[in-house]
Amino acid sequence: MKNLITSLLLLLSTHVMAAEPQTGQQFDAVAQIIPTDVPAKIEVMEIFWYGCIHCYQMEKPLNAWVKKLPADVYFKRVPGLPNASWAPMAKAFYAMETLGVSEKLHGPLFEAVHKQKTLNPADEKAITEWVVKASGMDRMKVEQAFKSFTINTNLNRAAQLFRASGATGVPSLIIDGKYITSSTMSGGNEEALKTADFIIDNVRKDKAAATKKK
Repeated sequence: MKNLITSLLLLLSTHVMAAEPQTGQQFDAVAQIIPTDVPAKIEVMEIFWYGCIHCYQMEKPLNAWVKKLPADVYFKRVPGLPNASWAPMAKAFYAMETLGVSEKLHGPLFEAVHKQKTLNPADEKAITEWVVKASGMDRMKVEQAFKSFTINTNLNRAAQLFRASGATGVPSLIIDGKYITSSTMSGGNEEALKTADFIIDNVRKDKAAATKKK
């Protein structure tokens, strides 16, 4: 009986270990370390594209997850920019940020592309027009935001971040500038968020250990 109990405990332990996300499977190291905005905290960065149906489907679970993040973790979004065809939507993201309407229009822009299906994510003119109407702002002000020098700087930065992350698609989550996971790697949206939780816990332990050594 004692041997049987030992065997069962060993089997249970093996299953628990196997259930944990594994490097090279559910997550991996980024191609290049990415500096974070607030080194004292743990950064979670989503790389996304408004034209991506998987990013649209990730919005609901991701938003719910972000609301429950602990005080030592913060969240940010960066538009994916692996090629020029994604630039119009990246411009929309940064233009809305400049205009101060990101919170108001982020969700509706996804809806326009994927639910209403009234917006082509590659048509910059149509996207600009959509932002004008949806924001209720002056057309010239919106157009200037789309064409500003800051936009070009941000686009270059977004392209660099995409390469540095090693992402092969979106949505991808970059944790503390060091690790990457995604719905594809983890096997689904909820699974990706659980993997992110696992990474966050381990990064927190590493930070605590590093602080003790000082």
